[in-house]
Amino acid sequence: MRGKTLQENREIVRATGVVGSATFMSRILGLIRDMVISGYFGAGMATDAFFIAFTIPNLLRRLLGEGSLTVSFVPVYTEYLTNQPQEARRIVHVTATVVASLLLILTIVGVVLTPWIIKFQAFGWKDTSLIKLTILLTRICFPYLFFIGLVALAMGILNSHRHFAAPALAPCLLNISIITSVLLLAPRISPPVLTLAMGVFFGGLAQLLLQLPFLRAKGITFKIDFDLRHPALRRIAVMMAPMVMGIAAFQFNQVINRFLASFLPQGSISYLYYADRIFEFPLGLFAIALGVAVLPSFSRLVAEERMEEFKEGVNFSLRMILLITVPAMVGLIILRIPILNLIFQHGAFSYHSTIMSAQALLFYSFGIWAYGGINVLSRAFYAMEDAKTPVKVALIALVANFVLGVVLMHPLQHAGLALANSLSAILNVSFLTYFFHRKTRGLRWRELTSSIIKIALAIIPMSLVVLLIEQLYTWRESGGYGVKIPLLSGGVIAGITIFFLCSYFLKNKELQFLWEFIKGARAQQ
Repeated sequence: MRGKTLQENREIVRATGVVGSATFMSRILGLIRDMVISGYFGAGMATDAFFIAFTIPNLLRRLLGEGSLTVSFVPVYTEYLTNQPQEARRIVHVTATVVASLLLILTIVGVVLTPWIIKFQAFGWKDTSLIKLTILLTRICFPYLFFIGLVALAMGILNSHRHFAAPALAPCLLNISIITSVLLLAPRISPPVLTLAMGVFFGGLAQLLLQLPFLRAKGITFKIDFDLRHPALRRIAVMMAPMVMGIAAFQFNQVINRFLASFLPQGSISYLYYADRIFEFPLGLFAIALGVAVLPSFSRLVAEERMEEFKEGVNFSLRMILLITVPAMVGLIILRIPILNLIFQHGAFSYHSTIMSAQALLFYSFGIWAYGGINVLSRAFYAMEDAKTPVKVALIALVANFVLGVVLMHPLQHAGLALANSLSAILNVSFLTYFFHRKTRGLRWRELTSSIIKIALAIIPMSLVVLLIEQLYTWRESGGYGVKIPLLSGGVIAGITIFFLCSYFLKNKELQFLWEFIKGARAQQ
């Protein structure tokens, strides 16, 4: 069994590497996209309008697309692929027919109801011109929901077949589309911010088109089949219904942030957005990538009733999350101003905007390890076809986020909303940990504690080096890239190197596993 467990862990690491590499490309393009946005539009009325407009279809995409559809589809489809491969083809036809129909209806309804949706989302706004602009941007963005919902279904299909690259690369096309739209069309369209919404529309279409040749390569075809009584469709719906509620609770944290931020000074929504973009870079690069990678493995282990290997996979994934996210948390806290200064402070984005965004990034960073743990543990429950537990926990965290946001927004302004997010995430992962262990008795506390201690010891010398780099420059003025880029990149590389060297000498098991995996992969080339 030990050999099978190691093989499954290797598969998780391999898939994480594929998703992480593609995500890295997407995040780099995302940073370039945000540099273009910050340079053209800064942090003010236009960006507040766009970020609100894109939030709504993007939120629905996470609720009904990759957030719930993918994770409810994968366990059911994987079981059929394992036990009834011929019937698995029909599941694709039925699911695709129902999903496409629902997405089309939701898109049309969303476009019609946009004015009322905006009134709720930005309740504190009084400027009628700003509200009208946001309504127009939202209506242009809304079809993105239809395209990306189908991309989410394609993601579930391809991931079940152990293909991760195409779905992971899809967000690159969204970023390229937005960048191209702004650079080519902003000087020609009034108001220029419309080009951002146009980029979202065409980016969603491009992401869907990217999936089609890879689906065909796997022998996946699509036919209209409205068999609403198919047992697989019912199982997906049964899992998806509470999952939508749970993910809604999780995603509505962002909605709550923007709702509360609408009562704060102008630019607060944009400060939170820019901080969140930096925060999500390391989170998406590994934590979310690992969450995507583990679900097919967890689902197959549960379907084959290999529960001990399943529990070992969960423990291994949690330790891997801590190995990456804890040093990332410390690095973001120390280097928050240099990173924001280098990436965003140019054009209309001022040093004041850098400082205000850095305040939010500081408090967002506290919760990065918790978000990573949520990604792993929630997938573990979904693999066991238990969506109710993550839902209950997410609802508790949602209430906590709102209460904490109201309490903290007055003394800390927008930064208080970021802190409320992190605290609610910590509460969320704490409850998930408790309920998972109570359900399975599957957590290896001694191994987790040993890993945390070794990580903490390795972080001390890393922090000293990164702090020294931060102090070598003022990070106040724009420009100076010839000094800033090598200084900041050198500091990041030095910090990562020192952390992993210390972890190696401390005999961190997860790092040793990664090293052996890399050596094995090179030997096979």
